[in-house]
Amino acid sequence: MTLRYVDEVSIKTKFCLLSSSLNERSRRMWAATEARSFGRGGIVAVCRATGLDHKTVQRGTRELNQANPPDAEQIRQRGGGRRTLIASHPKILQALESLVESAVRGDPESPLRWVSKSAYHLADALRAQNYAVSPRSIPTLLKAAGYSLQVNRKVREGSSHLDRNAQFEYIHQQVLRHQSLNQPVISVDTKKKENIGNFKNNGSEYSKKGHPVEVNTYDFQDKTLGKVAPYGVYDLTLNQGWVNVGITR
Repeated sequence: MTLRYVDEVSIKTKFCLLSSSLNERSRRMWAATEARSFGRGGIVAVCRATGLDHKTVQRGTRELNQANPPDAEQIRQRGGGRRTLIASHPKILQALESLVESAVRGDPESPLRWVSKSAYHLADALRAQNYAVSPRSIPTLLKAAGYSLQVNRKVREGSSHLDRNAQFEYIHQQVLRHQSLNQPVISVDTKKKENIGNFKNNGSEYSKKGHPVEVNTYDFQDKTLGKVAPYGVYDLTLNQGWVNVGITR
């Protein structure tokens, strides 16, 4: 049997000229066509010349032999491509939420409200739990879990203690322990005095596009309604609370 000479330099030259114009499917189809034209040993030669994996060229060869090839616009088989993190790790959202729960700011329903963790810190914590995740994937996962970027809120109360984080982490663990024992856990909260009426509040909420809630231009106190100082008690376990709206003198 006579073996044909394979000009790998020529294959490499053609691949360099065409590669920028080829997509994933056309690249492997072209490589398979080149390999077939040289017969035995063609796949090995094409892989050496182009740097493509031999499995890619073999897949292109199978597609050339298909009686009913996929549509020209279809690059991959239906259902192909990399699986999402949630599909690969079904429990990753639960693991992420357990980390975020102790870092939520300004939410009286959360046992820990002070600590804020960045995407890098959350990714590090998930990797410590054997989840292969990058910081760039954290915002996508948080969105899937129902979180979104929020404007900042006034939550700092004076200077921070050196052990501030450790203190609130300890409180968080105590809350979880007492809840597991069916013991009461309550949150007592109070706000500064606020004007009663149609005034602007910081933050945002979902409304129909082009129809924001209209409020007064100026925040002058309404002399008829006055101010209130709301405060209340909230049961974290039963999700029940009581709020008192105290009026000024």
